[in-house]
Amino acid sequence: MKYWFLLSLSISITFCFAQSSSNRKAQASFEKAGPYIDKQDYSSAEQALKTAVDADPLFQNAYILLAGIYKIQKKYIDSKSAYQKALLINKNVSPEVTFGLAEVEFATQDYDKAKQLFNDFLAIDASSERARKAKKYLLDCDFAKIGIAKPVKYSPVNLGDGVNTADPEYFPALTADGETMIFTRQVNGNEDFWTSQFKNNAWSLATPLSAKINTTRYNEGAQTISPDGKYLFFTGCNRPDGLGRCDIYVSHREGKDWGEPYNVGKPVNSEYWESQPAISPDGRTLYFISNRPGGSGGYDIWKSTITDDAKWGPAINLGPEVNTPFDENTPFLHADGKTLYFSSDGWPGFGNKDIYYSRLDENGKFKKPINLGFPINSFEDESGLIVSADGNSGMFSSNLKDGFGGQDIYSFGIPDNAKPLKVSYVKGIVRDKDTKKTIESNVQVIDLKSNKTVFDDYTDPETGQFLAVMPIGSDYLFNVSAEGYLFYSENFELKAGDINKPYQIEVYIEKIKQGGNVTLRNIFFDTNKYNLLPASIRELKLLIDFLNQNESVNIEIQGHTDNVGDDKLNEKLSLNRANAVYEYLLQNSIDTKRLTFKGFGANKPIADNKTEIGRKNNRRTSFVITKI
Repeated sequence: MKYWFLLSLSISITFCFAQSSSNRKAQASFEKAGPYIDKQDYSSAEQALKTAVDADPLFQNAYILLAGIYKIQKKYIDSKSAYQKALLINKNVSPEVTFGLAEVEFATQDYDKAKQLFNDFLAIDASSERARKAKKYLLDCDFAKIGIAKPVKYSPVNLGDGVNTADPEYFPALTADGETMIFTRQVNGNEDFWTSQFKNNAWSLATPLSAKINTTRYNEGAQTISPDGKYLFFTGCNRPDGLGRCDIYVSHREGKDWGEPYNVGKPVNSEYWESQPAISPDGRTLYFISNRPGGSGGYDIWKSTITDDAKWGPAINLGPEVNTPFDENTPFLHADGKTLYFSSDGWPGFGNKDIYYSRLDENGKFKKPINLGFPINSFEDESGLIVSADGNSGMFSSNLKDGFGGQDIYSFGIPDNAKPLKVSYVKGIVRDKDTKKTIESNVQVIDLKSNKTVFDDYTDPETGQFLAVMPIGSDYLFNVSAEGYLFYSENFELKAGDINKPYQIEVYIEKIKQGGNVTLRNIFFDTNKYNLLPASIRELKLLIDFLNQNESVNIEIQGHTDNVGDDKLNEKLSLNRANAVYEYLLQNSIDTKRLTFKGFGANKPIADNKTEIGRKNNRRTSFVITKI
């Protein structure tokens, strides 16, 4: 659109203010170019203008228009030559011609010449929209000159014919396990979603996503997928239930298919343009692009967070820390929940739209964006980047020379400085302990350091599967619960410096019955002490919820130790620890008649005390159902 705007302006200048050629053949060829340009037949327009300058080598207007034609086709060297020939004929040209040549000098990395020309333009025009762009280009010249001298490693790899075709493919979205990709493909002008699986180190032949989402009447695109692959947020335009020209919709995966998409509604959507959603890993915050009032410029990044009553909260602009008076687009929040990748033509860069990243600081504010560097970014538009959960590779779309046609999807290594924070994930299936059948159950993952819930959702009703992301550097409570069942407790300790090793587990939960036993793996005490540590509170609250939901259940709280030390002291310690849990439950209105407690010391090990891991597992708090 930018090039078309500049070209249209060049045409206006040419026809309204410039002199025509006295050579009839030259003038006739020149006039033929206009209709070709209107039809965007730039090749024919180029030939007509070349005929015009061949017939009249002093036809300045034809050279100026030819330069614009070359520029829109990204033939920057030819465009520069045409501009220079026009200036040799007469240096007294309109400011727009000076601006056009300055852009071409910038595109061919002649930054000193570009700066001189942009300054020449500003000496004549210092207040127009183009002047604002010229001032930004001056910053780009200084930035790009330094950046190109320090290139980053960049080796894009085409994803292959399983994904890419002669039709355009773009906007990839990837699940946290890296096994499923959803992308947009445009066929005969219609945009739909396609999906591919990563198997045997290659992407499988893509298939249409779902007839419930893809339509022949409307375009579907600019999507994001939740890390577990269960929620698809996408852009739908000109739909009958839309609030504006383009709105954001969401669909929930139901077994092997997807549910009917629905408009997420206000305040995310408005009568303005909303597009390019990006969902946070906990599913609670939606980032998106909008041109609604109240922003920093044309298109800004906004966000909305789910409130306690499960509704989307007010749309909040990310502010000048991220947005500029120009345009931002294609936001992507990494699975670490803190690193935001996006495109912008407002921050200093290498020209047009570049890809940047910004991280949330300890106060929840985004830091100043950083350019991914050259040659990932260039004079052309770069956008639509996503980054794998392990942070090692990025995916984007481009029309590189080795492609299958149009835009293809590529992957490349992310520079070390631009990598997100490390994350892991727990992926698994929940089953009935007795029947081994899968169960639809609630899975919660809670960061015990920040006391924030990072995942809270139900397993797939058909497969019992779940996937939850956990940033490395914290301890996590993992809880599985289902109506009529004992809950399951686990703890994941992800120390800073750990690798991105995922957890693959099968969870077996048993129905509530007398004798049922649950180990509470998130009850913590200091060594040889029995005062409950603050990190224990979330697990205790889950236990209280369980008892309140099952008022007929009586339990015995049991304390256990390893075999290190004196047996009598261990029994006393385990008793005191069980009593600490007992007292906490009483303080939170659990009837004393439903509770007993006992300490077993090292008498009931569940693991080998000869290893540290075994001893750690034996130091535990549990409960047993004594009566229903």
